[in-house]
Amino acid sequence: MQQALQQRLALVEDRIQSAFRRAGRRRDEVTLVAVTKSVTPEVAASLHRLGLVDLAESRPQELWRKAAALPTSVRWHLVGHLQRNKIERTLPLAHLIHSVDSLRLLKALDAEAARTDHPVSVLLQVNASREAVKHGFAAEELPAVLREVSSLKKVTVCGLMTMAALEDDPERCRPTFAALRDLRDRFAHDLPPPHTLNHLSMGMSNDFEVAVEEGATLIRLGTALFEAIGGESS
Repeated sequence: MQQALQQRLALVEDRIQSAFRRAGRRRDEVTLVAVTKSVTPEVAASLHRLGLVDLAESRPQELWRKAAALPTSVRWHLVGHLQRNKIERTLPLAHLIHSVDSLRLLKALDAEAARTDHPVSVLLQVNASREAVKHGFAAEELPAVLREVSSLKKVTVCGLMTMAALEDDPERCRPTFAALRDLRDRFAHDLPPPHTLNHLSMGMSNDFEVAVEEGATLIRLGTALFEAIGGESS
């Protein structure tokens, strides 16, 4: 298994490097976040031993389970929907929450972070593909949301996140990623310190090369790393 993971990681790295060369970017401008929702804690631990410290889960319960089993040096990312009743247990474990999709959730996170004196970094999820089934702020809502950021006490906003529609041709995802980058560029100077829009979390296994070309700083990969490697569904 370790050898298979190493081979998959090398193949993914080659594809990332090629995308960076096409875009004229540096490799250190992006962080590979391995989404471990389809594999066991043992497989996730093997990937960590290969040097990946940024791991992610879509469901808070799985993040809790794997965080208990893996070394504390893992930086856990939550990339799926977070219900307010799961904030208390998730907050101390999360290095970065990608999926803040409502003002109500943002304020609830800040209240819990202030109560426990546990600062947290988050991304604002934007429904840049405008699909009815997806969570996230509409682009038109962002100015009003960003005006609320100055009132946050323990939450730091550090970027935006989106998911493109699942397409057979990754090129069809490019407008979604370009739209998120344009939003970042338009509003980056409107946030008071320490808040920034430095990060763009976009790109998954089927479209991450296009996302890199469009400016992603965080790419979220699961299938590209774990397909055909023994694990479990979740």
